[in-house]
Amino acid sequence: MINTQPKNWKSFVAVGDSFTEGVGDLGVNDLYLGWADRLAGKLADEYCSKNDPLHYANLAIRGRLLTQMVEEQVPRALEMNPALVSFAGGINDAMRGSFDLDTKATELEKAVRELRSGGHDVLLFAFGDSSRNSKVMALIRDRFVGLRSATLAIAEAYDCYLVDFWDKVIFNDSRVWDADRLHLNPRGHALVADAAMQALGWGSSDWLVSDGEIGQAALPTRMLGHASWAKNHGWPWVSRRLRGASSGDGISAKYWDYVNIYPRV
Repeated sequence: MINTQPKNWKSFVAVGDSFTEGVGDLGVNDLYLGWADRLAGKLADEYCSKNDPLHYANLAIRGRLLTQMVEEQVPRALEMNPALVSFAGGINDAMRGSFDLDTKATELEKAVRELRSGGHDVLLFAFGDSSRNSKVMALIRDRFVGLRSATLAIAEAYDCYLVDFWDKVIFNDSRVWDADRLHLNPRGHALVADAAMQALGWGSSDWLVSDGEIGQAALPTRMLGHASWAKNHGWPWVSRRLRGASSGDGISAKYWDYVNIYPRV
């Protein structure tokens, strides 16, 4: 079953790709902030103290595929022996030319099995419907449907915590997305942190309430935006694929070792 029981986790390690690294949510010292850093702060605020901080690490690196997460990040997470591990991945795999759902579901299950066998609580993410905001992404909607189904089944089988974005229309709002249209902006990452808090039993569903009409620019502005996106984001992405390169090449994990997160009040 899906776990919803809140606990006083004293250590939290985040595993993943650009979503968990926080791309689109630039913080201090040219490091991305992102939902996982924001979640760590919320957890510290909720039950930690100046004398008893939360120990937090973020192993995520943009562009990483599931295989890389399982081989590179999961062993490090196990070595650190955290109470809570978040695992979010599969989007980069689904956007590749070839995609085998059975293989990717097996990799995800392997990661979760190893983490749960080590006694760690696991927070999983089932991502949203790619067809709602993008005609291009709609072409691979079946891949996202399959990934979500596999993630839900694994979460149920291994008693994981789960954030499920599939029917959350608040993410249809263009105001929560970065200019590259693939990553969330600070507003979007803040929503994810709130969603994760709710999934972990510490928060409410208030984050689902929009502060107004769903934002979308007028047609001429959208057309100019399409052209700018193609030049600044679309073509660079295609170019990397053609060269076999990744946006994460040469990038190191933000927090490979634990850092202390203290409550802010």
